[in-house]
This record gives sequence, structure tokens and C-alpha cells, in this order.
Amino acid sequence: MQTVLTAKLKLNTTPEQFKALRTTQLAYRDSLNYVSQYAFEHGKMSNAVRLQDATYEEIRLRFHLPSQMACSVPRQVGASYKTLWTKVKNNAVHRKEGKTKKRYKGLDKAPKFISPTLTYQYKKDYTFKKEQQVSILTLEGRVIVPYTGYNKHVALIQRGAEIGASKLWYDKPKKQFYLLVSLAIETADPTPETHKQVVGVDVGMRYLAVTATMQGDCTFHSGKQIVPKANHSARLRKCLQKKGTRSATRRLVAISGRERRLKQNTNHVVSKRIVLQHPQSLIGLEHLTDIRERTKRRKGKNAKQRKANRTFSKWSFAELHSMIAYKALLHRSMAIKVDANYTSQACPKCGHTCKENRPNKGLLFVCQNCQYTLHADLVGARNIAMRTLLLRQDWRGTGLLSVRAFCVGR
Repeated sequence: MQTVLTAKLKLNTTPEQFKALRTTQLAYRDSLNYVSQYAFEHGKMSNAVRLQDATYEEIRLRFHLPSQMACSVPRQVGASYKTLWTKVKNNAVHRKEGKTKKRYKGLDKAPKFISPTLTYQYKKDYTFKKEQQVSILTLEGRVIVPYTGYNKHVALIQRGAEIGASKLWYDKPKKQFYLLVSLAIETADPTPETHKQVVGVDVGMRYLAVTATMQGDCTFHSGKQIVPKANHSARLRKCLQKKGTRSATRRLVAISGRERRLKQNTNHVVSKRIVLQHPQSLIGLEHLTDIRERTKRRKGKNAKQRKANRTFSKWSFAELHSMIAYKALLHRSMAIKVDANYTSQACPKCGHTCKENRPNKGLLFVCQNCQYTLHADLVGARNIAMRTLLLRQDWRGTGLLSVRAFCVGR
């Protein structure tokens, strides 16, 4: 089994190399916007092959991009339009089912690419050299740049890990270029015999993650120190957006970067703790796809209702899940998705499910049938662990790990 990692390499450029890379980035972004406008004017086209046939020569002549980059631009634009079309179709289904009244407006005008991040193809646009150097293609030809990075990632590159595409990312506040390289490494194939322990992970705002095993062990990862900082950033962002000046916009950019790094670092710490505490385990995660459409949200435009709705979308739980998944494979464990419905309302002892099991939607769980009492988030983690155990038993009996059989929609 292969696990994909992203190595972040710091490029130590000279002033001439810095200028060449920056010029290439801006030309790449301009070409993305040109192809995006062309696709919008021709029926909001998402077919990458047709886009490449129609715009390739113009990209080469107008923006002077090398051939491989000129091929990457239509692919990226086509992928963006496919994503937008998927959102439009899903929105139409949700409006028909009465889940929302808002119409998705992502394709009302041509999508504009703001980030200058560009994509490089390995062995075509960039290659690695000896002594920690990388050869990168620019509009003026190739430049050889020394790089530094995390020791383990550098060792994987030098020892023959499977290298994929990369992205040239520019950190504007620090005026620093980074190369984000995709690495695929081989990990052992999982079997029911190697994954004997079962762990359930419940995510939330009071506690970012709560883990439970079938042996009764549990761990709480609190968000008490992190969530107030995120709330402060939200209030500050609101004030700056109302002000609308150029200096306020600069502060918004700095705050968004700080908030993103805070959440990313917290997710890294929590995911690492969970994986290291449970080696060689089958880790069950909630299937949170379309959670916003499946949960009841308050309607209206007053402050209390907006604040309540924002609570549902405050933390990047998908990022936390993805970090747990790839780190689990590196430590001979595996993460799978299980049905997330009613995990906090179902009694893990007798199975009785109702909203009244959680009085006032608080942290106390009291079963109305058997009077079983426990922390509500721990109840969710135990229910997830039991559903994961069912998957493992089915895996052991049939030899196939099937999640769909246990993902029951509402």
C-alpha cells in the first residue's frame, strides 16, 4: 500500500533566481485566468482536452510558458470547473429536497485565480540534483537552487521515494519560495490480524477529539485553549471587513494566515498523539461528508442565529481526519470512515436512541431507557468504536473491508 506525503522544501534563491521564479509564477496565474475566461465564454467548459486544444498556442505566444506548463494550465482550469459543476448539481438536488433555498452562484461569472502557486511535473519541469539541489524550470530556462527541509523528507527524496508533481508556493510576508513535493512511500498491507485493537474517534468543539477503545480506555483532547483564539480571530476579521481599507485588508491577510497555521499545528499535535497512543489499530472516524446539509441549522439573519451556524463550521475536522489517516499508515495502523448518524444520541449499553438522551444538548448523556450515564462525547467515541468493530469482524469473516454496508443515510 502506498502513502502520499507532502515535503515542504525551502528554496535558497539568489536575487536573480528569485526574480525568475516570481515572473514565472505571475505568468502562470495570468494564463490560468485567461483560460478560465475562455472556458466561461464557451459554455463553462470543463473538458481539459478541449481546453488544451483551443488555448495551447495562445498560452505559448502570449505568456511564453514552456510546453509542459502550457499543458498543466488547461488541466487545472478544467478540474476547477468540474468541481464547480459538481457543487451546482448538488445544490440543485438539495434545493429540490428542501434542504436549502440558496442557489449556488459559483458559475455566475468566470472563476478568478488569485494565488500565483504553480504546478511542476517531475522530470519535465523539475528534477533533483546531488548535494540537496533542485533544477526548476522558469520562463528564462532552468535554474539550479539549493534547498533545505525536514530531515526525514529529505532522506526519502535522496533514497529513492516515488516523487510526483510539486507546487511552487510563495510566502508573501516572508518573501520566501517553497517547493511542495508529493512523495509516495510503501507501507505494509493491512490485515485483520495486524490490526487487533479498535479505536473510535469523536470530534467536536468542546473537545477537538475524544478516543475510546473496546477495553474502556479513553482520551480527551481539549480545545479549551485553541477555540477562544479562533473566536477572537473571527471577531477581529469581522471588524476589519467592515472597515474595508487597504491597511485593514493587509491585516486580514496576516490574520487568516495566523489562524490557518494555528489550526493546522493543533490538528498535527492531536493526530500525532492519537496515532502514537494506538499503534497497530483500526481507527474509526465519522463520515462527515455533507454534514452541513444533514444537520439542522437555524434560519434567519440575526446575530444569534449566525453565531449558532458558525459553530458548525468553525474547525477544520476534515483536515484532522486526513492527518490521522496518513499518520496511521506510517505507524502500521489504518483509519476508516463509519456512519456518523446518531452517535451522540444512541446508548452504547442498550441501543436506545432519542434526542432526550442528551438533556439540553449538553455534555451529560442520560439514557431514558436504562439510565446509563456518561460524558456525551465519550458516548459518541464508544459508538464509533463499536461500529468500527463491526467492520473489522466483517473484514475478518469475508476478507473484504466494506464500509458502505454500514453507512446508513437518513
